[in-house]
Amino acid sequence: MTRLQEKYRSEVIPALTQKFGYKNIMEVPRLEKIVINMGLGDCKDNAKAMEVAVNELATISGQKPLVTKAKKSIANFKVRAGMNVGAKVTLRSDRMYEFADKLISIVLPRMRDFRGVSAKAFDGRGNYALGVREQLIFPEIEYDKVEKIRGMEMIFVTTAKTDEEAKELLSQLGMPFQA
Repeated sequence: MTRLQEKYRSEVIPALTQKFGYKNIMEVPRLEKIVINMGLGDCKDNAKAMEVAVNELATISGQKPLVTKAKKSIANFKVRAGMNVGAKVTLRSDRMYEFADKLISIVLPRMRDFRGVSAKAFDGRGNYALGVREQLIFPEIEYDKVEKIRGMEMIFVTTAKTDEEAKELLSQLGMPFQA
């Protein structure tokens, strides 16, 4: 069991139960999955750059990414249907908790001028979206081997019914929200 999972069971569940008055332990919101997405539209012509970006995402997440393809052709962007335009990873269970722990305790404090993550990025259904501008903040990425700085989006999918419950869950897990 990971460190964050242990914290969830011992500290977060009792705190959320007390705050929101849940009658059943199954009502308490929990992390369901974390989806990491990296748009690679600039690599549509360069297969080697696409491979390097996919390998970086695999190194960060610890899981092989799925290469996403364009659904429609868009002439203005020179994109044809079926072209590789991104990569995504869906983390669940132990890998999800390990990634969340690493993100909260190591990666976010390494960001430049970091004052906390925005508390306005909830979608109304208890899910939270977080974007990062560069992959260099992850400790697994070697600075010298990076060809291009790429951003990525991380979506924290929770079982919370409201944004308030989801925010409380993530802040109890250690997510540093802005004041």
